[in-house]
Amino acid sequence: QVQLAESGGGLVQAGGSLRLSCAASGRAFSSYAMGWFRRAPGKERDFLAAITKTAGIIYYADSAKGRFTISRDDAKNRVYLQMNSLKPEDTAVYYCAADTGPITRTPEMWDYWGQGTQVTVSS
Repeated sequence: QVQLAESGGGLVQAGGSLRLSCAASGRAFSSYAMGWFRRAPGKERDFLAAITKTAGIIYYADSAKGRFTISRDDAKNRVYLQMNSLKPEDTAVYYCAADTGPITRTPEMWDYWGQGTQVTVSS
């Protein structure tokens, strides 16, 4: 079992950067694959990135590839999403998620979720 809490969202101008953090508590954080998703206004929750239990394999959606970087620090029970070159279309609520099973791009397959953090990109 794991509990997740996102932070680091806010209002930024186009071209700026943000680093989102997800703090995890509970048993055996290192045994979970971790992921980031987002829900833009009027849209469904979409996959962004995921990282395996040992950080050996990383996956990105096309919308994130080249601009966003996922990482994890098991010693601190945290997962991060570094977001660079932000665009207005990146405006969304961003969620971290955890799962013990195989990584998928389907939100319904992930077991644990944070409450989300708002990212707004202006101009």
